[in-house]
Amino acid sequence: MGRSATILRQFLHADPIGISYLFGCGGQAVCAVVDPVGDVAPYLHAAEATGMRIAFVVDTHVHADHISAGRALADASGADYVLSAAASVDIPFRPVQDGELLPLGNVVAKVLHTPGHTPEHICLVVSDRTRTDEPWFVLTGHTMMIGDLGRTELAVSAEAGARDLYRSARRLAALPDYVEVLPGAYAGSVCGRRLSGKPWSTIGFEKRHNEALRIESERAFIDFMLADVPPPPPDAARIRNANASGTA
Repeated sequence: MGRSATILRQFLHADPIGISYLFGCGGQAVCAVVDPVGDVAPYLHAAEATGMRIAFVVDTHVHADHISAGRALADASGADYVLSAAASVDIPFRPVQDGELLPLGNVVAKVLHTPGHTPEHICLVVSDRTRTDEPWFVLTGHTMMIGDLGRTELAVSAEAGARDLYRSARRLAALPDYVEVLPGAYAGSVCGRRLSGKPWSTIGFEKRHNEALRIESERAFIDFMLADVPPPPPDAARIRNANASGTA
């Protein structure tokens, strides 16, 4: 087995506020891009600069706060466009199931279906097998962000979403404390309430200091998630529909 460090690039966006990622195996020259926003050129350039081919473009969910660049980047790079098998969209994509592995050379991403923010939401638990099979970091989209969890009413009723999110949050909290949390948004995003400006954390730190993760009762958790919900993103329904239909 060839040995090479995992390559990871984080792209911070200010309008709209969000985070995209490029990660993969430098030794095997293959990578994935997660939740791309805006112009596809920066992701293509980042892949070229690190000598990697983009094999997968993943949207963690059908977004309601911005127009996704996922399908466009997949077309431009020849990659598979990946969404949860639970996604209901009118555009071609590669469906993935809970527990499925996305192989990236010596790096592997395990799919976790984490409904709550939206019914189709997925997270990616990433390992570098040149070091260990144990998970290293998790790309959490809008399920777990730093300081809070994602709002739950953009695709279903707020209570139904919160009930799903309760179970999803507990799955993520069961990961080892050292696993790094790489979220899909940071402070200023309308998809959370009390988000940190620091765009990464660890499972252990969030379990100690993220109030939502300290709630044991499902009913108390639902009540917490339904309190003080900010106004929805402007044109949320239209944007989500555009991403689902490919009409953006």
